[in-house]
Amino acid sequence: MVCVATSLVACGLRKQTSETDTSLKPAGPMFIADSAYQFCQQQCDFGPRTMNSAAHDACGDWIAAKFRQYGMTVTRQETTLKGFDGTSLKSTNIIASYLPEQTARLLLCAHWDSRPWADNDPDEANWKKPVLAANDGASGVAVMLEIARLLQNDSLQIGVDFVCFDAEDWGVPQWSDVTDVGDSWALGSKYWAEQCPKRQAKLYRFGILLDMVGGEGSQFYKEGLSVQHAPGIVDKVWQAAQVVGYGSRFPMQTGGYITDDHLPVNKVAKIPCIDIIPHYPDCEQSNFGPTWHTVNDTMEHIDKSTLQAVGQTVIQVLFSEK
Repeated sequence: MVCVATSLVACGLRKQTSETDTSLKPAGPMFIADSAYQFCQQQCDFGPRTMNSAAHDACGDWIAAKFRQYGMTVTRQETTLKGFDGTSLKSTNIIASYLPEQTARLLLCAHWDSRPWADNDPDEANWKKPVLAANDGASGVAVMLEIARLLQNDSLQIGVDFVCFDAEDWGVPQWSDVTDVGDSWALGSKYWAEQCPKRQAKLYRFGILLDMVGGEGSQFYKEGLSVQHAPGIVDKVWQAAQVVGYGSRFPMQTGGYITDDHLPVNKVAKIPCIDIIPHYPDCEQSNFGPTWHTVNDTMEHIDKSTLQAVGQTVIQVLFSEK
């Protein structure tokens, strides 16, 4: 992902007001952060899941198997995509469906590939090293796996598609001479959106993208393009966070405008989709946090309380749908 706007309004300094519906009550099962943490660890145990690597392929098989274990119908959308540098990328979007026969559906998504270059690391010697991607990749998939695990024993009556996008993080590195215009990122989600039939897209009430949802001290400001494309869904999710007691993690402020996997879902598939992504307005290293695209994106910096806040909020959203 890449930040595409840096104005004061875009970077989290404009206060928004939103009243919480006091009639809403906590709904759904308790999210188990310890379990999500283990799912994150198990992905990292494969090593960096960079495109075209054995670790990538093995982890993809593991993710698909876990969703199947929890009763999901799993489809692998395989293709070859072209990176900004001409590299052929063997890409697999993993689609896991809960109640596939239901016509009313929700979309949860995250990317599962790892950044091949730690190009934002403070040490230039690390710029061409791969990123373990505990937060930037594994955390979003971990939250989805835990929700899938909980759904197998619950009574949610609406269908859910969990989509693990590939090839999100093969974007132009900062050390490259290639100009980054934003189109080198989110390749797997672009392909999914292009291949999604209109009749299928119309089944989705909305989508939620989970990106870097396990970092220490993370707060999730309202992402600007989410507010632009799906303001009602943003309000729904931020209100859910208030209801389950995590309003401090979801401040009523706008953060950056981010080119991420939700953009093709909105613009190509025409599915209203928002991005839950952290914003660190006072972090010198990056507004995405101190470990973003560095060799320090490791399990040592994954916070179970962040996983809990995001996971419980998403469960609240799912079980509030009628």
